[in-house]
Amino acid sequence: MSENPVQPTRPIEWIPDQPPDLIPGKLRILDQTLLPNVYRTLATDNPETVYEAIRMLRVRGAPAIGIAAAMALVAAIQKETGSTGTLLELLHRTADRLAGSRPTAVNLFQALDRMRATARRHAGAEARIFKQTLAAEAIAIRDEDAAMCRAIGRFGADLLADAKTFMTHCNAGSLATAEFGTALAPFYTLHAANRSIHVYVDETRPLLQGARLTAWELQQAGIACTVICDNAAAHLMRRKSIDAVVVGADRIAANGDTANKIGTYGLALLAKAHNIPFYVCAPTTTLDMQCADGDAIPIEERDIQEITHGFGVNTVPTGVPAYNPAFDVTPADAITAIITERGVLHPM
Repeated sequence: MSENPVQPTRPIEWIPDQPPDLIPGKLRILDQTLLPNVYRTLATDNPETVYEAIRMLRVRGAPAIGIAAAMALVAAIQKETGSTGTLLELLHRTADRLAGSRPTAVNLFQALDRMRATARRHAGAEARIFKQTLAAEAIAIRDEDAAMCRAIGRFGADLLADAKTFMTHCNAGSLATAEFGTALAPFYTLHAANRSIHVYVDETRPLLQGARLTAWELQQAGIACTVICDNAAAHLMRRKSIDAVVVGADRIAANGDTANKIGTYGLALLAKAHNIPFYVCAPTTTLDMQCADGDAIPIEERDIQEITHGFGVNTVPTGVPAYNPAFDVTPADAITAIITERGVLHPM
Protein backbone atom coordinates (compact mmCIF):
# COMPACT_ATOMS: atom_id res chain seq x y z
CA MET A 1 0.00 0.00 0.00
CA SER A 2 1.38 3.40 -0.96
CA GLU A 3 2.64 6.00 1.52
CA ASN A 4 -0.25 7.98 3.00
CA PRO A 5 -0.37 11.63 1.85
CA VAL A 6 -2.73 12.73 4.64
CA GLN A 7 -1.41 15.71 6.62
CA PRO A 8 -3.35 15.50 9.87
CA THR A 9 -3.46 17.86 12.83
CA ARG A 10 -0.35 18.37 14.96
CA PRO A 11 -1.65 18.91 18.50
CA ILE A 12 1.71 19.99 19.94
CA GLU A 13 4.78 21.59 18.40
CA TRP A 14 7.90 23.45 19.44
CA ILE A 15 8.03 26.89 17.78
CA PRO A 16 11.46 28.60 17.96
CA ASP A 17 11.47 32.37 18.30
CA GLN A 18 14.27 32.75 15.73
CA PRO A 19 14.87 29.65 13.60
CA PRO A 20 17.13 27.82 12.98
CA ASP A 21 18.08 28.20 16.66
CA LEU A 22 15.76 25.97 18.66
CA ILE A 23 15.81 28.16 21.74
CA PRO A 24 14.31 30.31 22.93
CA GLY A 25 10.93 29.09 21.84
CA LYS A 26 7.45 28.10 22.94
CA LEU A 27 5.17 25.08 22.96
CA ARG A 28 2.10 25.46 20.81
CA ILE A 29 -0.69 23.26 22.14
CA LEU A 30 -4.10 22.71 20.59
CA ASP A 31 -6.64 23.03 23.42
CA GLN A 32 -8.67 19.85 23.00
CA THR A 33 -11.16 20.76 25.71
CA LEU A 34 -12.71 23.26 23.28
CA LEU A 35 -13.18 20.91 20.32
CA PRO A 36 -15.23 20.40 18.22
CA ASN A 37 -16.75 23.87 18.54
CA VAL A 38 -13.62 26.00 18.91
CA TYR A 39 -10.17 25.47 17.41
CA ARG A 40 -7.76 27.39 19.64
CA THR A 41 -4.06 26.97 20.31
CA LEU A 42 -2.13 27.91 23.42
CA ALA A 43 1.45 29.18 23.19
CA THR A 44 3.51 28.96 26.37
CA ASP A 45 7.04 28.73 27.70
CA ASN A 46 5.84 28.07 31.26
CA PRO A 47 6.22 24.43 32.38
CA GLU A 48 3.51 24.89 35.02
CA THR A 49 1.09 25.82 32.24
CA VAL A 50 2.04 22.59 30.47
CA TYR A 51 1.44 20.64 33.70
CA GLU A 52 -2.04 22.17 33.89
CA ALA A 53 -2.66 21.45 30.20
CA ILE A 54 -1.83 17.76 30.72
CA ARG A 55 -3.80 17.49 33.94
CA MET A 56 -6.88 19.19 32.49
CA LEU A 57 -6.70 17.24 29.19
CA ARG A 58 -5.94 20.24 27.01
CA VAL A 59 -3.27 17.92 25.69
CA ARG A 60 -4.09 14.22 26.02
CA GLY A 61 -3.19 10.81 24.64
CA ALA A 62 -0.16 8.89 25.88
CA PRO A 63 2.33 9.88 23.11
CA ALA A 64 1.23 13.53 23.08
CA ILE A 65 1.57 13.77 26.86
CA GLY A 66 5.15 12.50 26.64
CA ILE A 67 6.01 14.99 23.90
CA ALA A 68 4.49 17.88 25.83
CA ALA A 69 6.44 16.97 28.97
CA ALA A 70 9.73 16.73 27.07
CA MET A 71 9.19 20.15 25.54
CA ALA A 72 8.16 21.59 28.91
CA LEU A 73 11.60 20.64 30.28
CA VAL A 74 13.21 22.67 27.50
CA ALA A 75 10.96 25.61 28.32
CA ALA A 76 11.94 25.34 31.99
CA ILE A 77 15.67 25.73 31.40
CA GLN A 78 15.89 27.82 28.25
CA LYS A 79 15.95 31.28 29.89
CA GLU A 80 17.72 30.32 33.10
CA THR A 81 21.25 31.56 33.68
CA GLY A 82 23.96 29.79 35.62
CA SER A 83 26.03 26.67 35.20
CA THR A 84 24.97 23.46 33.51
CA GLY A 85 24.80 21.94 36.98
CA THR A 86 22.19 24.52 37.97
CA LEU A 87 20.23 23.81 34.80
CA LEU A 88 20.39 20.08 35.48
CA GLU A 89 18.93 20.55 38.96
CA LEU A 90 16.09 22.67 37.56
CA LEU A 91 15.39 20.08 34.88
CA HIS A 92 15.11 17.30 37.46
CA ARG A 93 12.77 19.35 39.67
CA THR A 94 10.54 20.16 36.71
CA ALA A 95 10.53 16.54 35.58
CA ASP A 96 9.44 15.44 39.05
CA ARG A 97 6.58 17.91 38.91
CA LEU A 98 5.44 16.82 35.43
CA ALA A 99 5.60 13.15 36.42
CA GLY A 100 2.73 13.81 38.84
CA SER A 101 0.37 15.11 36.17
CA ARG A 102 -1.09 11.73 35.09
CA PRO A 103 -0.11 8.25 36.30
CA THR A 104 -1.28 5.74 33.67
CA ALA A 105 0.32 6.82 30.38
CA VAL A 106 3.79 5.24 30.33
CA ASN A 107 4.99 7.54 27.51
CA LEU A 108 5.08 10.42 29.99
CA PHE A 109 7.63 8.68 32.19
CA GLN A 110 9.64 7.34 29.26
CA ALA A 111 9.94 10.82 27.75
CA LEU A 112 10.99 12.33 31.07
CA ASP A 113 13.55 9.55 31.65
CA ARG A 114 14.96 10.03 28.16
CA MET A 115 15.34 13.78 28.70
CA ARG A 116 17.00 13.21 32.09
CA ALA A 117 19.43 10.71 30.55
CA THR A 118 20.32 13.13 27.74
CA ALA A 119 20.88 15.89 30.29
CA ARG A 120 23.21 13.69 32.34
CA ARG A 121 25.23 12.71 29.28
CA HIS A 122 25.79 16.38 28.38
CA ALA A 123 26.23 17.74 31.91
CA GLY A 124 29.77 18.88 31.08
CA ALA A 125 28.73 20.99 28.08
CA GLU A 126 28.57 24.78 27.95
CA ALA A 127 25.13 26.00 29.06
CA ARG A 128 23.82 27.08 25.66
CA ILE A 129 24.94 23.83 24.01
CA PHE A 130 23.27 21.95 26.86
CA LYS A 131 19.98 23.77 26.23
CA GLN A 132 20.12 23.28 22.46
CA THR A 133 20.85 19.58 22.93
CA LEU A 134 17.81 19.13 25.16
CA ALA A 135 15.63 21.01 22.68
CA ALA A 136 16.83 18.78 19.85
CA GLU A 137 16.06 15.70 21.94
CA ALA A 138 12.51 16.84 22.65
CA ILE A 139 11.88 17.48 18.97
CA ALA A 140 13.36 14.07 18.16
CA ILE A 141 10.84 12.46 20.52
CA ARG A 142 8.06 14.20 18.58
CA ASP A 143 9.43 13.28 15.17
CA GLU A 144 10.05 9.65 16.11
CA ASP A 145 6.50 9.31 17.34
CA ALA A 146 5.19 10.73 14.07
CA ALA A 147 7.21 8.15 12.11
CA MET A 148 5.99 5.33 14.37
CA CYS A 149 2.37 6.36 13.83
CA ARG A 150 2.82 6.28 10.05
CA ALA A 151 4.31 2.80 10.30
CA ILE A 152 1.42 1.61 12.49
CA GLY A 153 -0.89 2.89 9.77
CA ARG A 154 0.87 0.84 7.11
CA PHE A 155 0.95 -2.39 9.13
CA GLY A 156 -2.62 -1.89 10.27
CA ALA A 157 -3.93 -1.19 6.78
CA ASP A 158 -2.30 -4.34 5.46
CA LEU A 159 -3.85 -6.41 8.26
CA LEU A 160 -7.28 -4.82 7.79
CA ALA A 161 -7.24 -4.66 4.01
CA ASP A 162 -10.44 -6.68 3.64
CA ALA A 163 -12.36 -4.87 6.39
CA LYS A 164 -14.84 -2.10 5.65
CA THR A 165 -16.73 -1.34 8.87
CA PHE A 166 -14.97 -0.57 12.14
CA MET A 167 -15.66 0.47 15.70
CA THR A 168 -13.31 2.52 17.87
CA HIS A 169 -13.31 3.96 21.39
CA CYS A 170 -12.06 7.27 22.80
CA ASN A 171 -9.49 9.12 20.66
CA ALA A 172 -6.25 7.57 19.48
CA GLY A 173 -5.75 9.72 16.42
CA SER A 174 -3.67 12.73 15.49
CA LEU A 175 -4.86 14.60 18.57
CA ALA A 176 -3.40 11.95 20.88
CA THR A 177 0.02 11.70 19.25
CA ALA A 178 2.60 13.74 17.38
CA GLU A 179 0.40 13.38 14.29
CA PHE A 180 -1.53 10.71 12.36
CA GLY A 181 -2.46 8.68 15.42
CA THR A 182 -2.38 5.02 16.40
CA ALA A 183 -5.86 3.46 16.27
CA LEU A 184 -6.94 5.88 13.54
CA ALA A 185 -3.73 5.46 11.53
CA PRO A 186 -4.94 2.38 9.61
CA PHE A 187 -8.15 4.24 8.74
CA TYR A 188 -6.19 7.18 7.34
CA THR A 189 -4.01 4.82 5.32
CA LEU A 190 -6.96 2.85 3.93
CA HIS A 191 -8.80 6.07 3.09
CA ALA A 192 -5.79 7.47 1.25
CA ALA A 193 -5.70 4.28 -0.83
CA ASN A 194 -9.29 5.04 -1.86
CA ARG A 195 -10.76 2.23 0.20
CA SER A 196 -14.38 2.76 1.21
CA ILE A 197 -14.59 2.42 5.01
CA HIS A 198 -17.01 3.42 7.77
CA VAL A 199 -16.11 3.94 11.42
CA TYR A 200 -18.55 3.72 14.33
CA VAL A 201 -17.26 6.00 17.10
CA ASP A 202 -18.14 5.35 20.74
CA GLU A 203 -18.96 8.68 22.38
CA THR A 204 -16.70 7.68 25.34
CA ARG A 205 -18.17 8.85 28.62
CA PRO A 206 -17.76 10.95 30.66
CA LEU A 207 -15.71 13.45 28.61
CA LEU A 208 -16.85 12.36 25.14
CA GLN A 209 -13.42 12.08 23.54
CA GLY A 210 -14.92 9.90 20.83
CA ALA A 211 -17.83 12.19 20.01
CA ARG A 212 -15.89 15.43 20.35
CA LEU A 213 -12.45 14.47 19.04
CA THR A 214 -12.43 11.27 16.99
CA ALA A 215 -15.54 12.22 15.03
CA TRP A 216 -14.02 15.67 14.43
CA GLU A 217 -10.78 14.14 13.15
CA LEU A 218 -12.48 11.67 10.85
CA GLN A 219 -14.78 14.34 9.48
CA GLN A 220 -11.79 16.59 8.76
CA ALA A 221 -10.16 13.71 6.86
CA GLY A 222 -13.32 12.91 4.88
CA ILE A 223 -13.76 9.45 6.44
CA ALA A 224 -17.35 8.31 6.92
CA CYS A 225 -18.19 7.94 10.61
CA THR A 226 -21.17 7.60 12.93
CA VAL A 227 -21.20 8.42 16.65
CA ILE A 228 -22.94 5.96 18.98
CA CYS A 229 -23.63 5.96 22.71
CA ASP A 230 -21.21 3.70 24.55
CA ASN A 231 -24.02 1.41 25.64
CA ALA A 232 -25.16 0.89 22.02
CA ALA A 233 -22.03 -1.10 21.11
CA ALA A 234 -23.49 -4.56 21.84
CA HIS A 235 -26.64 -3.80 19.86
CA LEU A 236 -24.57 -2.57 16.95
CA MET A 237 -22.30 -5.64 16.98
CA ARG A 238 -25.35 -7.90 16.89
CA ARG A 239 -27.32 -5.98 14.24
CA LYS A 240 -24.60 -4.55 12.03
CA SER A 241 -21.62 -6.08 10.26
CA ILE A 242 -18.65 -4.84 12.30
CA ASP A 243 -15.46 -6.23 10.77
CA ALA A 244 -13.08 -5.15 13.53
CA VAL A 245 -12.77 -3.09 16.70
CA VAL A 246 -9.62 -0.95 16.75
CA VAL A 247 -8.45 0.98 19.83
CA GLY A 248 -5.31 2.61 21.21
CA ALA A 249 -3.41 2.07 24.46
CA ASP A 250 -1.88 4.11 27.26
CA ARG A 251 0.23 1.29 28.69
CA ILE A 252 0.84 -2.34 27.70
CA ALA A 253 2.17 -4.76 30.30
CA ALA A 254 4.82 -7.39 29.58
CA ASN A 255 2.20 -10.12 29.20
CA GLY A 256 0.12 -8.08 26.72
CA ASP A 257 -2.55 -6.80 29.14
CA THR A 258 -3.47 -3.33 27.93
CA ALA A 259 -4.68 -0.18 29.70
CA ASN A 260 -6.84 2.15 27.67
CA LYS A 261 -9.71 4.57 28.21
CA ILE A 262 -12.41 3.31 30.56
CA GLY A 263 -14.92 1.23 28.63
CA THR A 264 -12.34 -0.52 26.45
CA TYR A 265 -12.43 -3.71 28.52
CA GLY A 266 -16.18 -4.03 28.13
CA LEU A 267 -15.88 -3.41 24.40
CA ALA A 268 -13.27 -6.19 24.13
CA LEU A 269 -15.57 -8.64 25.92
CA LEU A 270 -18.43 -7.70 23.59
CA ALA A 271 -16.22 -8.17 20.54
CA LYS A 272 -15.14 -11.60 21.79
CA ALA A 273 -18.76 -12.62 22.40
CA HIS A 274 -19.67 -11.63 18.84
CA ASN A 275 -16.56 -13.17 17.21
CA ILE A 276 -15.27 -9.78 16.09
CA PRO A 277 -11.48 -9.21 15.99
CA PHE A 278 -10.25 -6.75 18.62
CA TYR A 279 -7.03 -4.89 17.74
CA VAL A 280 -4.85 -2.57 19.81
CA CYS A 281 -2.68 -0.04 17.96
CA ALA A 282 0.29 1.36 19.88
CA PRO A 283 3.95 2.25 19.41
CA THR A 284 6.52 0.16 21.23
CA THR A 285 7.09 3.14 23.53
CA THR A 286 3.77 2.21 25.13
CA LEU A 287 5.13 -1.18 26.20
CA ASP A 288 6.12 -1.28 29.87
CA MET A 289 8.23 -4.35 30.55
CA GLN A 290 8.43 -3.32 34.23
CA CYS A 291 4.72 -4.16 34.56
CA ALA A 292 4.39 -7.93 34.59
CA ASP A 293 0.66 -7.79 33.96
CA GLY A 294 -2.33 -5.50 34.04
CA ASP A 295 -2.65 -5.62 37.82
CA ALA A 296 0.60 -3.64 38.06
CA ILE A 297 -0.65 -0.78 35.87
CA PRO A 298 -1.67 2.28 37.93
CA ILE A 299 -5.20 3.41 37.13
CA GLU A 300 -5.89 7.13 37.31
CA GLU A 301 -9.03 8.24 39.12
CA ARG A 302 -10.28 11.66 38.12
CA ASP A 303 -12.51 14.31 39.69
CA ILE A 304 -16.05 12.99 40.12
CA GLN A 305 -17.42 16.29 38.84
CA GLU A 306 -16.56 15.03 35.35
CA ILE A 307 -19.50 12.67 35.97
CA THR A 308 -21.76 14.67 38.27
CA HIS A 309 -21.39 17.98 36.44
CA GLY A 310 -20.32 16.97 32.96
CA PHE A 311 -19.61 20.06 30.82
CA GLY A 312 -21.09 22.22 33.57
CA VAL A 313 -24.49 20.54 33.79
CA ASN A 314 -25.51 18.93 37.09
CA THR A 315 -26.86 15.44 36.25
CA VAL A 316 -26.47 13.66 39.63
CA PRO A 317 -28.37 14.53 42.84
CA THR A 318 -26.27 16.54 45.29
CA GLY A 319 -24.59 14.31 47.83
CA VAL A 320 -24.71 11.12 45.75
CA PRO A 321 -21.14 9.78 45.32
CA ALA A 322 -19.58 8.86 41.97
CA TYR A 323 -16.62 6.77 40.87
CA ASN A 324 -14.50 8.00 37.97
CA PRO A 325 -11.65 5.72 36.88
CA ALA A 326 -10.10 7.08 33.69
CA PHE A 327 -8.82 3.72 32.40
CA ASP A 328 -9.43 0.00 32.55
CA VAL A 329 -7.29 -3.01 31.63
CA THR A 330 -8.11 -5.44 28.84
CA PRO A 331 -6.49 -8.85 29.39
CA ALA A 332 -4.24 -10.17 26.65
CA ASP A 333 -6.51 -13.12 25.90
CA ALA A 334 -9.25 -10.70 24.79
CA ILE A 335 -6.94 -9.00 22.25
CA THR A 336 -6.63 -10.45 18.74
CA ALA A 337 -3.37 -8.65 17.99
CA ILE A 338 -1.33 -5.55 18.85
CA ILE A 339 -0.29 -3.43 15.86
CA THR A 340 3.02 -1.61 16.40
CA GLU A 341 5.45 0.31 14.21
CA ARG A 342 7.58 -2.85 14.03
CA GLY A 343 4.82 -5.19 12.96
CA VAL A 344 1.83 -7.10 14.30
CA LEU A 345 2.15 -8.96 17.59
CA HIS A 346 -0.14 -11.95 18.06
CA PRO A 347 -0.83 -13.54 21.47
CA MET A 348 1.17 -16.65 22.32
